[in-house]
Amino acid sequence: MEIVLIPFFLQVLRISVPYLLTSVGAVFSERGGVINLALEGLILAGAFGAVAGQYFSGSAFVGVVTGILCGLLVALLFAFITVTIKADQIVTGIAINILVMGATRFGLSIFFGSSQNSERIDGFSAPSVLLDPLFLLAVAVVPLGQYLLFKTPYGLRLRSTGESAETVDAAGVKVGLMRYSGVLISGVLAALAGAFLAFQQNSFSDNMSQGRGYIALAAMIIGKWTPVGAALASFLFAGAESLEMWLQTGLIPSQLIQALPYVLTLLVLAGFVGKSRPPREVGVPYEK
Repeated sequence: MEIVLIPFFLQVLRISVPYLLTSVGAVFSERGGVINLALEGLILAGAFGAVAGQYFSGSAFVGVVTGILCGLLVALLFAFITVTIKADQIVTGIAINILVMGATRFGLSIFFGSSQNSERIDGFSAPSVLLDPLFLLAVAVVPLGQYLLFKTPYGLRLRSTGESAETVDAAGVKVGLMRYSGVLISGVLAALAGAFLAFQQNSFSDNMSQGRGYIALAAMIIGKWTPVGAALASFLFAGAESLEMWLQTGLIPSQLIQALPYVLTLLVLAGFVGKSRPPREVGVPYEK
C-alpha cells in the first residue's frame, strides 16, 4: 500500500503547486477589490517568460526572474485597465487571457519557429518535487501570505479596501495604490505558478495553463479568500486531478475520468459559494 501511496502523494504535491500559488495570489487581488479573471494569462506569461529566459541564458534562475517580469507586465496592464480606467473587470480579465494566449503563440513562432511548442529546457533538475526551489517557495508563500494579510498594517489596509474603499480613502489610504499592489502580487505568484509548470514539463506549449487559473479561482472561493484556505482547496483539486490519472485503466470511459476535476469543482462550489462571503466591494470600481 505504501508503494502506491507515496508516488500518489508526491504527484498531488506536484500538481497542487500551480493551483496553490495562483489561488493565494488571487486572494490578494480580490481582498483589494479586484476580480482577477486574468489568471490564465498570467500563468501563461510566467511560463513563457521562464522558458524563454532559461533557453537564452542557460540559467533556471534567470528564467524565473524573466517569468516574474512577464507576469508583472501583464498584471500591470490588467491593473491599469481595471483600476485606473475602471473598465469591467470580468470582461478585461477574459480579454487579457485571449491577448496573452495570442502573444505567447506569436512568441513561440518568433523564438522557436513553432506555434505549438518551445525547445526543451532543463528547469531546476531537482531529484524530487520536495527539493524543487519553486515547490519550497510555494510552501513558504502560504504562511507568509496569511501573516501579511491578517497580521500587518498592509494586510488590514488591503482588506479594508475590498470592504469599503470610501472609508479607506477617507482615512488617507490610496485606494488605487492598494488595488494595484494586490493585482501585482497576484501577477507575481501566478507567474511563478507558470514557471513551475513549464519547468516540470521542460518546455512551453500553446495554452499549457489548461484552465488552471479558473480552478485556482474556485480554490480561492472555497478557501474563503484566505491563503491557508486556498492552499487546502488547491490540494483537494490536485488530489482529484491525480486520481484522474490513476484511474485511467480502461475500465471507466476516459471522458468521465477527464471530467472528474471539473465535476468536483462544480460540486464543491455548489456547496460553498452560498456559505462564503466575498469582500463586499470586490469587482466594484472606486469612483472618487
